[in-house]
Amino acid sequence: MITDSFPGNLTRRFFSLTPRTQTLLLLGIAAVTIFIGLGLRSPWPADEPRFAEAAREMVDSGQWLIPMRGGEFYPDKPPVFMWAIALFYWLTGSLKAAFLLPNALCGLLTFWLVLDLGRRLVDHRTALTAGFFLLLAPQFLIQAKSAQIDGMLACWVTLACYGLLRHFFERPNWGWYFASWGSMGLGIITKGVGFLPLFMMAPIVLLALRDRERFREALKWRCLLGPLVMLAAAATWVVPMALYVDSLGTEYALNYRDNILFKQTGERYADSWGHILPWHYFISNAIPSLWFPLPLVLIAYWRPAWQSLRENRVVFTLLVWIALVILFFSVSPGKRGVYMLPALPMFALALAIIVQGKSGARWLGPVLTGIHGLLAIALVTLGIMAWADHPTLVDKIGDYSRNPDHLHQLGTLILVTGLCWVGTLLLLPRFHALARLFIAWTLTWLIYSTWGYVLAEPFRTPESVLRSVAAALPTGSQLGLINFSEQFILFSPLDVTHFSHSTSINEQERNAWRWMSEGSNRYLLVEKDLPLACFQKNGATDAGVAHRETWVLLAQEQQLRRCPAPEKFQSFFTPRPGRWLDQN
Repeated sequence: MITDSFPGNLTRRFFSLTPRTQTLLLLGIAAVTIFIGLGLRSPWPADEPRFAEAAREMVDSGQWLIPMRGGEFYPDKPPVFMWAIALFYWLTGSLKAAFLLPNALCGLLTFWLVLDLGRRLVDHRTALTAGFFLLLAPQFLIQAKSAQIDGMLACWVTLACYGLLRHFFERPNWGWYFASWGSMGLGIITKGVGFLPLFMMAPIVLLALRDRERFREALKWRCLLGPLVMLAAAATWVVPMALYVDSLGTEYALNYRDNILFKQTGERYADSWGHILPWHYFISNAIPSLWFPLPLVLIAYWRPAWQSLRENRVVFTLLVWIALVILFFSVSPGKRGVYMLPALPMFALALAIIVQGKSGARWLGPVLTGIHGLLAIALVTLGIMAWADHPTLVDKIGDYSRNPDHLHQLGTLILVTGLCWVGTLLLLPRFHALARLFIAWTLTWLIYSTWGYVLAEPFRTPESVLRSVAAALPTGSQLGLINFSEQFILFSPLDVTHFSHSTSINEQERNAWRWMSEGSNRYLLVEKDLPLACFQKNGATDAGVAHRETWVLLAQEQQLRRCPAPEKFQSFFTPRPGRWLDQN
């Protein structure tokens, strides 16, 4: 239990507060940790710039139905998450604040849902413990403080689980039951796997088969209407999108529809083309690292866990559902650690129920203390090595920045963070290892989300490269991009043209050569080491370093006399996307 992890006087003071105040205190810690740093950084790779750019284009173009990046339809993900960023950008006028707000709010809502479920299904202590566990697992705060779709997806999934658990385990509540299916539908048009909570019906049905009276009022024929509610919620975007695509009738639009509805769903699951990993990846790698130290706690409490699995209906339902989610993603050849995030809140709740009033293995505290100490030593050592200009670190930082002071600045941040870990270990000897770890992680997040954001910003964006390009080019110039990330569109202070993300580099280059030949004041920004067949690099202007690459600017003087015609002539234009930087 969280409060049992502190010395007696702190425990007494904590429990002298009302349950409402205790809950608000923990919510306050979560809110500060999640929201601190908002507005201090820009969208960072890999996914954040893509979603922020799509949201920016929605506001600027007025076309919100189909996400676009650089004027080209973006077929990889449905639009709900990008709608949320666009809404806050429209309301605040600040993309730096807007792009992180949706997941921050979703993270806080997910946290509250877990607290409320723990209180309703068990008791107040269980609720506090579940919240403590959720904040302790790194993956939760990583996603709550970033702009990846999975943070919002986890919120929809948790909301759906919340509705089902209240309906079946608190008391029948058809409003929450159907709201849970509606959340699944919204999850589907956020990221296709929003239907994951329906797997929870499997353990619920198993429990009902063992005792038909258990869910007599909750399992009615009306339950069959749930999937229809889910489909209706998903149809709020799918139907208008399909009608719009049919009205356009172009091959380009039809390809978008087929891609988003089929290739990015069933085909991607059954025959993934990226992140190919072994079947055991989630069990052997992702969960132990991203949910640390919760898996260790479960192992230390394996006897109470086994007993709860057999005797506690809620724990049985949660653990079987989590196992089904892991199995579902393990079957697909494509795997990413972030796929496990939707299961984390319910795992924190299940673990909180398991540990209440139980004793775990004695080795848990010493093992966690040892890991705490090793991490503290590693951070302090790394900080000292940075200040000593260790050759490996000098080479590493040189891939991102030409400023030699950046290594020392980062070294100071890492050293201070390491000293915080050392301090929590040495100055809080009476605290339980879990409590010390919680305090160290919280301090780390506060440091990283303020000081760290400011220091890392130059390494994580190409803003300096694009600013130098704008300064070097005549007024009214247009910029072309080949083989680039969306961040280069997002940060460009010039009009931008690109030649489709979905084509080969050869096709992009041939279209770029044609584009440059058709007008004046047109330039290409490319990686210095990118092999090109229609341009030469001699005489190219050095634009600087970004994302571990040196970038050069090609003018018409670098065009070769001939270039093969592309298979398909296409280009996509975006007027001065980086003007949002001037608004901050």
